[in-house]
Amino acid sequence: MEFLGGIWNGAIIRPMINSLVILYEVAFSNFGISIILFTLIIRAILFPLTVKQSKQMKAMQAIQPKLKSMQERYKNDRQKVSQETMRIYRENGINPLGCLGPMFIQFPIWIGLYQAIIQTLPSTPERLATLSNKLYWWLPSVHKAVPINGDFLGLDLAVPDPTRIILPVLVGVSMFVMQKMTTMPSTSPQQDSTNRMMLWMMPVMFGFFTIQFPSGLAIYWIVSNIVGIIIQGFVTGWDPILKILNFQVVSQPSPAAALVSTGDEEVGNEKEHYSDDGEDRRRRNRVSSKTARRKSRRSRNRRR
Repeated sequence: MEFLGGIWNGAIIRPMINSLVILYEVAFSNFGISIILFTLIIRAILFPLTVKQSKQMKAMQAIQPKLKSMQERYKNDRQKVSQETMRIYRENGINPLGCLGPMFIQFPIWIGLYQAIIQTLPSTPERLATLSNKLYWWLPSVHKAVPINGDFLGLDLAVPDPTRIILPVLVGVSMFVMQKMTTMPSTSPQQDSTNRMMLWMMPVMFGFFTIQFPSGLAIYWIVSNIVGIIIQGFVTGWDPILKILNFQVVSQPSPAAALVSTGDEEVGNEKEHYSDDGEDRRRRNRVSSKTARRKSRRSRNRRR
């Protein structure tokens, strides 16, 4: 266990701590901005894998009709369904596990960053001495940067959000949108139920973590989710977000169509006006004819 702990500290924790301290100097002694820059660097490193994941998901969506028709054809033979599913995946160059790659890679980053933030922002002189041992001796500038100020937008990045509502909500909402953008299409009712459960469980779980973990880790989650949403949107489209917002495109008529419609309305109004005038004339003619007949009858009666 000590051997594994040494590998973990040497390969994950120490590089993260020194990277955060260097970025702290670059960011004009603002630790919040250093975490944001660290997040962007991690996202840039994972960018090829993230794009590959997005393309795999887009390909998965494209073969959904073929998978559904195959499942209906072999609905009584589960083994055949599994064989045909793998065959369709191979023919289309799809690796289902490839869609989960970035998520698995980020788990050690989350754990390492949690420990790095706590150790980079020591609360006691003893922890400050421990931090000095974690800094690289061949980087004199990092030793000059400590102790580090952990204040950012009124938050102490070394402790959880004191309001217990702002950061958890931001983490939960960004995680929900991210899950909505990256959820793999379902091919069965069971998978659809699992997708719906994960869609709500992940945001709630990470929102709860935000209440317990340092605010700096919440900043990382929020920025990472926003960057992931942007990448996913440009690769596979923005339909999931538009569905969340219940976006409806209202077509605006062109100026020519507006003139034509206005002209049609005016012609219709003129027709109605003319028809009303004609109806009034016919009514007056009927009244005058009735009056004339009555006068002729009276004159004949007088002559008699």
